[in-house]
Amino acid sequence: MIEVRNITKTYGKKQNAFTALDGVSLRIEEGSSVAILGKSGSGKSTLMHVMSGLDRADEGEVIVDGENILKLKQKAVDRFRAEKIGFIFQSFFVQGNESVYDNVSMPLEIANMPRGKRKARVEAALKAVELDEKVTNKAKNLSGGQKQRLAIARAIANEPSIIFADEPTGNLDSVTGAKVEDLLFGYNRNKGVTLIIVTHDPDLAEKCDMIVHVKDGRIESTEQKEKPAIEKQPAQKTGEAQNWRVAA
Repeated sequence: MIEVRNITKTYGKKQNAFTALDGVSLRIEEGSSVAILGKSGSGKSTLMHVMSGLDRADEGEVIVDGENILKLKQKAVDRFRAEKIGFIFQSFFVQGNESVYDNVSMPLEIANMPRGKRKARVEAALKAVELDEKVTNKAKNLSGGQKQRLAIARAIANEPSIIFADEPTGNLDSVTGAKVEDLLFGYNRNKGVTLIIVTHDPDLAEKCDMIVHVKDGRIESTEQKEKPAIEKQPAQKTGEAQNWRVAA
């Protein structure tokens, strides 16, 4: 569960000060899919950065699993992100000259994961997004859709409990974007992972359990949908992958 309480975030000083978040409060239930919807400059990406520990609020609390991450020291925040969070960004942020394998392995190496466990996680994540046959390819040679699927593999390799996706389909054509959406919502449904999508696309937002409308640094309104009951899949062992049957 994530709970944001009276968060304020300001950039700049004096006459150049800009309030990106102004007293924002929000509660997100574990295992739900949430869209943070708003125009450019509304504060939606800042809200994601604060909730995920990428940025620190000036005031307020960010409670994740009962702990206020704003009170943690930076090393503890880094560990929190490495253990619990997966990030997917619109611009992919893959290392073009590195192999597909190394792109997924890199954050696990930074987290000091043992080599054997790391290898199993990387292979499982790449199989899940159907990139296991591209394992030795350089990332720069992938298509846009493949790069986004690589970004998803990198995000799920640490088996996070929360995934943040910032405009995950914004640079993709409609067909490829739909496949990426299927990947993300499949992971949310089948693994019980909390999925938080920052977007300006109302059609994508409508697919989520909850829509949070952000305007001028404040939450304008929220829409909560009734989540249908789903039969949970049998638990998988670490290193096993779920195949989402995505076309190349």
